[in-house]
Amino acid sequence: MSIIRIENLVKIYKTGDIELRALNNVSFNIERGEFVCVMGPSGSGKSTMMNILGCLDVPTSGNYELDGVNVKAQNKAELADIRNQKLGFVFQGFNLLPRVDAVENVELPLLYRGVKSSQRRKAAINALERVGLGERLHHKPSQMSGGQQQRVAIARAIVGNAPIILADEPTGNLDTKTTVEIMNIFTDLHSQGITIILVTHEPDIATWSQRVLRFRDGMLIADEAAPKGLQVNDNEVKPGNFA
Repeated sequence: MSIIRIENLVKIYKTGDIELRALNNVSFNIERGEFVCVMGPSGSGKSTMMNILGCLDVPTSGNYELDGVNVKAQNKAELADIRNQKLGFVFQGFNLLPRVDAVENVELPLLYRGVKSSQRRKAAINALERVGLGERLHHKPSQMSGGQQQRVAIARAIVGNAPIILADEPTGNLDTKTTVEIMNIFTDLHSQGITIILVTHEPDIATWSQRVLRFRDGMLIADEAAPKGLQVNDNEVKPGNFA
């Protein structure tokens, strides 16, 4: 069953009399529980596509249906609700609040939902334990490594039980060993039924997914099964076997 339906989607940015067609007649579906990588060079349209998928932008024309909801028909408040209820975001730069600890960072989506303090705290601790940070609950971002900060960001993305995670170059700032650790977390979340859509320019990262959407010049030029069998590092650590 499709959780995302994109049909004939167009996005045009206007600067004076100049039009930039960032997306040109793009169509695809993503099934519930899929793990999909979005790839393409700079300027290909993949970032615009992710902004639309994340309800941070709306298409100029065409249709975007997210879990049965016509996104284009929603107002700003309704889009904010969709982001909070349906989507978890993970970014290359972590986007953590520097002055608060891991638990408080992870609580944020639930704070916006109006969840009670005690329930927020319990859910945040559970999410951090799921990503292996049960002993770092009260560390601030400056007291954690890049990999630990990204784990906090993933915990924040899953704390509200959103069915979809959108990850934008989530391993771009990480070394190889830490990248494998983070990708194993995404694989584990995928095995639990979460739909994962991950932007990357690294072929090795794409091997962890099931499917790759390739963009160029605003168009979807390929929708294909993910490549398999690439080594991740010199120790031949491959998807799913990192301890």
